[in-house]
Amino acid sequence: MRVLSWNLNGMRAAIRKGLDDFMRDLTPDVALFQEVRALPEQLPGDWAKPPGWFAHFHPAEKKGYSGTATWSRSPLNILGTGMDGADPEGRVLRTESAGLQTINVYLPSGSNSPERQQRKEQWMKDFLPWSKTFIAETQPVVLAGDLNIAHTANDIHNPTGNKRNSGFLPHEREWFTELLDCGWVDVIRLHAGDTKGPYSWWSNRGRARELDRGWRIDYLLCNPAAAARVTGSATHRAGGLTVSDHAPITLDLDL
Repeated sequence: MRVLSWNLNGMRAAIRKGLDDFMRDLTPDVALFQEVRALPEQLPGDWAKPPGWFAHFHPAEKKGYSGTATWSRSPLNILGTGMDGADPEGRVLRTESAGLQTINVYLPSGSNSPERQQRKEQWMKDFLPWSKTFIAETQPVVLAGDLNIAHTANDIHNPTGNKRNSGFLPHEREWFTELLDCGWVDVIRLHAGDTKGPYSWWSNRGRARELDRGWRIDYLLCNPAAAARVTGSATHRAGGLTVSDHAPITLDLDL
């Protein structure tokens, strides 16, 4: 089984830029999308009910903002939205299909204002204990999405220049360490080893995409039951150069 996670930076724009071509090439069995920024009825053609897929959209209440969606080739059970409470920005979508539970997450960004940073930090505080409840599940669980934090110096091109910026603040990185210490396995880092990257997001400034000066802020985290079944993972940089400012990431599981 292949799981794909991708921040689309707007699904309507991604469709215009060739999302369907990448979906055919990447051949996911389950696709987790973040920052959809559209209601299903706003999508062109049959994208709201894609042929061959079971699709569920969890849009934000504010139009054109945030939102998640999960698609599966197998029948999709909706287990919940949000952290067992209101989720007006459409940031958490929990589903199950073909024996795999997925938690589709779009963690808030704090880069726009001090108020948004405070919102991000409250969200992180709430998310950590909530996420722990899934680690001991005997069923494989994949927690995936845009977590808006580069965990270590290997996850960002310029750690020194960004140490005071949201997404690489010391306490954010400590929070991410605690998340992994709880038992989540960062599969892409496990496979990549002790090396810079692979980056999954690039700024539109300063030739960052061209020169691969990015951040790794998109993750595929597995509970132990899922980690034991992983056969491979990858970051597909071309998708981040063509369709979105984020690259799609994939995880292969023996299920």
